Amino acid sequence: MAVNSATSQPTQRTRWRSGSERIATVWLLLPIVCIFAVLTIVPLAQSLVYSFTDFNGYTSNYSFVGLQNYTEVFSDPSLLKGLSFTIVFAAASSALITLLAIPLAVIVNTKFFGSSFVRSLFFFLGVPSAAILGSVWQYLLSPLSSGVINSILGRFGIDPVSWLADSTLAKISVILIAVWAGVGWHATLYLAYLQSIPRDLYEQASVDGASTWQQFIHITVPQLVPAMMVSLFLLISGGLKVYELPLTLTGGGPGYATHTITQDIVLRGIGQSDYGVGSALAVLFSIVAFVVIMAYIGIFQKIARRFS
Repeated sequence: MAVNSATSQPTQRTRWRSGSERIATVWLLLPIVCIFAVLTIVPLAQSLVYSFTDFNGYTSNYSFVGLQNYTEVFSDPSLLKGLSFTIVFAAASSALITLLAIPLAVIVNTKFFGSSFVRSLFFFLGVPSAAILGSVWQYLLSPLSSGVINSILGRFGIDPVSWLADSTLAKISVILIAVWAGVGWHATLYLAYLQSIPRDLYEQASVDGASTWQQFIHITVPQLVPAMMVSLFLLISGGLKVYELPLTLTGGGPGYATHTITQDIVLRGIGQSDYGVGSALAVLFSIVAFVVIMAYIGIFQKIARRFS
């Protein structure tokens, strides 16, 4: 009986301690949950309600209009262009930044004179805000002959290029500037993971006769899968909600070529006081973002299990 009482007391203490830890965890998470509910869940619920009404943002008298706002979204070519360019921008910029950032991180991970300065330089390319970068590049890519790049091309007898006046060139310009601004920051992220890879793996592979390319494919890339998950999540989520760069660089033009879904939400919901259509756009955008992010998580979970 003494043995049973001795063994039961630690069990009761363990249960009490685990219960108190759960309560402490709940109290710690409660403020975060409340903030998330106030800043995310409540606005999403309001947007869902407003998307079925003709609410204009000012009067409290509004009526139920059913799916009229959603019908307008899918019948308005400008809104569809904004949605399509947002998806293209997120996919293209994420892919290009990843393809460039990983080799760049491998290069700057080697020891050479001024390596610390080079790493800092690539990192600080993404420090200025997208609005400032858009304004600067708007001056550099001016389609006039007085534009900085066009004036340089003019010295070689090349006619001015309509960088921001042509729909295709404007889209390419927005994407490439986003890549230029983001590749250094994400290379720094990959660099942090590269420096945590044991050097013994590369030394053993070299002894076994593996080439540099084989080491990159079979050692570096599998070890960078967790970093790719973090980097691509940030790139995709940031690309889907892009706003400042195309707004300051092209103003969404020419026409609606570089309009994004966030621009349409702001312009229709606030600029034109059409909260119903703006809310419908916000709901559709949330659904698209949720589907894309869930697909991304599912794909990378399979990749992580394959390399684990």
